Amino acid sequence: MEARGSTEPACAGGAVSRSAESVPLLLVDATEQTSGAPSGSWQWQLQHAVRSADELERLLELTPGELSAARRAESAGFPISITPYYLGLIDAHDPGCPIRRQVVPAAEEGQAVRGDLRDPLGEEAHEVAPELVQRYPDRALLLVSDRCAVYCRFCTRSRMVGAGGGPRSLDKLQPALDYLAAHPDVRDVIVSGGDPLAMTTGRLVRIIEALRRVPSVETIRLATRVPVVLPQRITDELLERLRPHHPLWVMTHFNHPKELTDESCAALRRLADAGFPVMNQTVLLRGVNDSVEVLTALFRGLVRQRARPYYLLQTDPVSGTGHLRTPVQTGIDLMERLQGRLSGIALPKLILDAPGGFGKVPIGPDYVIARGGGVTRLRTPRGVEVDYVDPVLTAAIDDPAD
Repeated sequence: MEARGSTEPACAGGAVSRSAESVPLLLVDATEQTSGAPSGSWQWQLQHAVRSADELERLLELTPGELSAARRAESAGFPISITPYYLGLIDAHDPGCPIRRQVVPAAEEGQAVRGDLRDPLGEEAHEVAPELVQRYPDRALLLVSDRCAVYCRFCTRSRMVGAGGGPRSLDKLQPALDYLAAHPDVRDVIVSGGDPLAMTTGRLVRIIEALRRVPSVETIRLATRVPVVLPQRITDELLERLRPHHPLWVMTHFNHPKELTDESCAALRRLADAGFPVMNQTVLLRGVNDSVEVLTALFRGLVRQRARPYYLLQTDPVSGTGHLRTPVQTGIDLMERLQGRLSGIALPKLILDAPGGFGKVPIGPDYVIARGGGVTRLRTPRGVEVDYVDPVLTAAIDDPAD
């Protein structure tokens, strides 16, 4: 299935803004009076997220397979949650809409395919303390919540998200903090979940402050889809409370240029202006972004907003995602066509996260044709073959003055 949808980012110019007022009127009319949060705020968005098959059926023209899958998801424990803002990006009439394929359950989720894994990255096997996963010598993953603003159907942690634990208290995270203090080789902590930015500002800041009290932690990364699905969350208050704890990096997940709306682009600019480097990890998804045209528009659009395309990720083989995964060769072929077509700052690494938790493996086209006798023959992105001759290494010449 080819990626669908417009390839022009909305914030490229002249786009209609998408906000709470642009979501289906049935949703706003039915719920706006029930909440104290102002309409359009990030709290309002979370309070009025679509969380049931019945709501989806009312707001979208679901196929029988989607409706059945949504009911199954409700009962099976992998929840549905779509903010009104992100729902407003979905084509209500097209099951192939690239936004819809990411968040609306599909009938294929119930089909087991070869390679499916419950915990594809082996996080449970690499847990070194409660809520702390270490798969590399110098970095660790801290899981601070099981809640997200939107639940993506390809989530690698579908085994745990929305399980009911909610944000983790500092008391619950204390063993993880103690481990970090006792292991100074860990210099980089990725704060994830769930989505840390779906927490209240005060709770998030307290976690960051606790990490900053560990002297050996140099860099903190916030892994979040909030700029994509809940850009209203990137408020002045959030940035002012987090800024004293730099360096803080934001690792986000834009997967399609349709997600680059006026609101999301403004959120990216606010992050950059506040000193947060923003790196984007795009998941390669069948029928969403598996085309050169879509990826080109996405990566160029991100760079325009000062967000660096960092990884193009082969979809993790989590159970229920066979319909969204591409063959490995698809990503390699796409990267070969993008190389030389895009500026280096717009070209991510193609990465496969090895099943079992054994680390990220860079993959891609092989440009080395032959090597021998000190000569390496290369094929360039233009299709031209060239030779690179190694220098002749000679013994050091004695200085006559010695």
